[in-house]
Amino acid sequence: MSRHGIPIGRLFGISIDLDYSWFLIVGLLTWMLAVSYYPPEFPGWPAAEYWLVGFITSVLLFVSVLIHELSHSVVAKGYGIGVPRITLFLFGGVAQIASEPPNPAAEFWIAIAGPVASLALAAICWELEPLFPASGAAFALIEYLALINLVLALFNLIPGFPLDGGRVFRAILWRASHSYHRATVAAGISGRFFGFLLIFLGIWQALTGDIAGGIWIAFIGWFLESAAGSQLQQESLHNLLGDHRVADAMQRNFVRAPAAASLQDLVDGYFLPSNTRAVVVDRFDGRIGLVTLASLGETPRSDWVATPASQVMTPLEALHTTRPNAILWSALEKMGRDGVDQLPVVDENSNLVGILSREDILHYLNMLRGFRDWKTIAGSAH
Repeated sequence: MSRHGIPIGRLFGISIDLDYSWFLIVGLLTWMLAVSYYPPEFPGWPAAEYWLVGFITSVLLFVSVLIHELSHSVVAKGYGIGVPRITLFLFGGVAQIASEPPNPAAEFWIAIAGPVASLALAAICWELEPLFPASGAAFALIEYLALINLVLALFNLIPGFPLDGGRVFRAILWRASHSYHRATVAAGISGRFFGFLLIFLGIWQALTGDIAGGIWIAFIGWFLESAAGSQLQQESLHNLLGDHRVADAMQRNFVRAPAAASLQDLVDGYFLPSNTRAVVVDRFDGRIGLVTLASLGETPRSDWVATPASQVMTPLEALHTTRPNAILWSALEKMGRDGVDQLPVVDENSNLVGILSREDILHYLNMLRGFRDWKTIAGSAH
């Protein structure tokens, strides 16, 4: 999501981004509030006031969502977990927490912080209501924010992943079972159940007359079910990789080329024959770098013959790297966070000892699946 977002600032060292879908939902929410919600609840305003209050409400709703996500993030940082960014998007917001909590208590407090913040915002808004005339725009706005923050808190407490309640549920099961894997699977299954339930309720509501509301509820259910299903798939991969290390899957015989080689030489003599996505380039001064398919694409094809690899390569010290003894799953997560398809593998002396790509991890996963299936068949034969 962050690749398609707009950075708008930083809070507590965390980058705040707007996904492009944010503009769509703010527009739709403004329209809904200005046309369907505020006029019957507060009649007699000028038309422009409905639209202005609708827009301000939409923006403040996402401010509330941002406070909700910041609460998660601040508690996570208190446990030493990095939070690079928060992205506001179609369904609200998401904090990109860099790693899983170290224990059930951390998981519980990080997860519960968001709903607690939303409940606190709802309470503050309710306390402020008597300060404004009951028919005025300020009262209407604060009343809506009180209601929506209460709904946000209660909805997020549904005990199904990826909602906060699902993470609280996972923390409780993790503490009881002492198994992060089993707790995650249970929370994912619960998330899929509630996702399907919302889809059913949305379809039923649409068929009984509330088409727009029903479609929206079903859409939220679809999102919840998809996210829970993705988490279950991810946890299955995580469990399969287990404690396997980067050294188990990396390419040791990586492709190397001289720095003087042109980009055309790299394509014809190295990329295509080796079917690789990255070539290590050796410079005359002993420094090395990497040329990837992505960096090739940044140079016009007409310039490939005249452009040396040394001009395009990214020096090793400027690249995201990993270590041979790093957990393979952690390396895969690092690729996702950093938006790269391969990681150079360096030893403690910063010497390049391998290249790890997504394809290498996929190939290794297929091997592990094959051995697992073979063991299952062999076990059933006995």
